[in-house]
Amino acid sequence: MSRFATRRLRNGLAGLLAMALLWTVVELRGLTMQDSGRLTGWLLVAALVVLGAYNLRKKLPVLPLGDSASWLQLHLYLGLVTALLFFLHGGWGLPDGPLEILLWGLVLGLLVTGIFGLALSRLAPAALTWHGERVIHERIPQLRRRLADEVEELVTRAVEETSSGTLAGYHVNVLKRYFARPRHRWYHLVRSKRPLRHLCREIEALKRYLGPGDRAVLDEIEARIVAKDNLDFQETWQGLLKGWLFLHVPLTYATLVMVPLHVVLAYAFGAGRP
Repeated sequence: MSRFATRRLRNGLAGLLAMALLWTVVELRGLTMQDSGRLTGWLLVAALVVLGAYNLRKKLPVLPLGDSASWLQLHLYLGLVTALLFFLHGGWGLPDGPLEILLWGLVLGLLVTGIFGLALSRLAPAALTWHGERVIHERIPQLRRRLADEVEELVTRAVEETSSGTLAGYHVNVLKRYFARPRHRWYHLVRSKRPLRHLCREIEALKRYLGPGDRAVLDEIEARIVAKDNLDFQETWQGLLKGWLFLHVPLTYATLVMVPLHVVLAYAFGAGRP
């Protein structure tokens, strides 16, 4: 077993043990008619603070706060423990009161986006490697414009040399729109090459109506169609990897703002738990 697999197994078992211990303690306190609200509430506050500190650790890598990989592992498994704490503290149904409902929605949003991000971090690397050459996300729009310009130049030169109306029409009706912006995002998400195969079949069918010179131009255009399809695929998956954090991080900060207010109100009105 690799070192990474061993660490993941060890951390997973530790997380399961912590969840089992929490569940047992709350159940035993319930059997003895003891309220677990304060216990689970303060544990939940502490867990949320540690989870929120992970983003601070990423912004301040120079501080001696441990390596990023260890923080990520802590964030993942503590997040699962926090999910159980959340339901043990607040119950399994929708709470009463607007503030409690808002906090419930924020924490639930954190859990959902966190699980989504975890799944994405496992799926995206394999998907990006499967589809072709990896490209830096910020360079994709520039590379797409370059491909569009090259295709337009190829078509213009071919029309000037052969007066081919067929190639010019295909460029206006299909190629210009295809190269103008990202296409087929939903197909890329499910790793389907169906739109690309459809375009390649159109290219092959079009070659029957063209002379040798225009067919050679179409071969060059087809290579750029494939390259642009890879750019769209890379942008779709890399965009997801970057984009989900724009939900998860603001939800984290909003939750950390709401938690102290919830604690103050809970104690002020004698709820007995934060």
